[in-house]
Amino acid sequence: MRSGLMARRGRWLVAALAVVLAVSGGGYVLLDRPARDDGRRQHADGLPPATDEVRRGDLSSGSQVDGTLGYAGERKLSASGPGVLTWAAAEGSAVERDGRLYEVNGRAVRLMYGTVPMYRPLKAGDKGEDVKQLKRNLVALGHGTGLDASDGTFTQGTAAAVKRWQKAHKEKETGEVAREDIAFAPGPQRVKRGDAAVGDEPGPGKPVLTVTGTERIVRFQLDAAKAGSAKTGDKVTVRLPGGTGASGKIDSVGSTAAPDDQNGGPGGGGGGGGGGGGGDKKAKVEVIVVFDSPGDVKGPDQSPVSVSLTGETRTGVLSVPVGALLALSGGGFGVQVVENGRARDVKVELGMFGNGRVEVTGGDLKEGMRVGVPKI
Repeated sequence: MRSGLMARRGRWLVAALAVVLAVSGGGYVLLDRPARDDGRRQHADGLPPATDEVRRGDLSSGSQVDGTLGYAGERKLSASGPGVLTWAAAEGSAVERDGRLYEVNGRAVRLMYGTVPMYRPLKAGDKGEDVKQLKRNLVALGHGTGLDASDGTFTQGTAAAVKRWQKAHKEKETGEVAREDIAFAPGPQRVKRGDAAVGDEPGPGKPVLTVTGTERIVRFQLDAAKAGSAKTGDKVTVRLPGGTGASGKIDSVGSTAAPDDQNGGPGGGGGGGGGGGGGDKKAKVEVIVVFDSPGDVKGPDQSPVSVSLTGETRTGVLSVPVGALLALSGGGFGVQVVENGRARDVKVELGMFGNGRVEVTGGDLKEGMRVGVPKI
């Protein structure tokens, strides 16, 4: 009897190994390990040592990856002109529209919302998207009554609105905006760190602050070969520091693969620093997740998190534990159906794998049937 049990276990083992080889290239993860002989003898009636249920329901190919909680849109702010840095917003602080980012020679550089950078002084007669941005901000701040913010021309009305804005800040009312008066960014900004100290002379092109957006995001990396398993718009669940969960979706999947050294960088982990044979480098793509309710997400910057990817979902399918699969002598896979005190092999076709189960079709399988599995 024991030889029959060992033969059966051997078939389960071969099936499990074959399944690993069959699906590993497609990014599936086999959660069930091949069972080991636990010393129990096979029943005298030829029944397997244990059974599990054939289930009908939804099956997901979801997986879990490690990520990092952060903020969106990191960028550096540089001074537009020479001078001495006399004040800067504190690390970790949030700056909103018209708020001070830093001061040079006592003159504030204020945040305005827009995607086009402040690349020139703005004055009467100028035209462009940057003028539209300025007018939209003046209207939002209550200084641009009567302005047509859809028009990209710096009109006399724009100059009057600028003077009202300057008066509100007790600045000289010139009706013009110098390059060093404004920094445009897409929305509120969070100061990640200061790149210059008060008293420094940052000068043109020298970073003063590193800032990000204020909305929380998660970044993680996928092997380039598995990047197809993550698509823009896919729903995810993020386990945050402290164990709470938050729902979100994939915002972007990188189109350019970069090498990732699993040993911690060139020469990392071991011996000798120079090129050749240092680390196991695999091409990776970066995936960014945004939250459905970003204002509710808490946790320190750069905190480790885990991301559950939904993957593909098949609805209303029959599935069995992966460990139930047998390697059939004639090729292919089957399961051992147990009913009415007897066991029989049934050939099946495999579908999607997910969460330790596999979709099966073929034979006369029905929901609620029992199939043999190795005893662990």
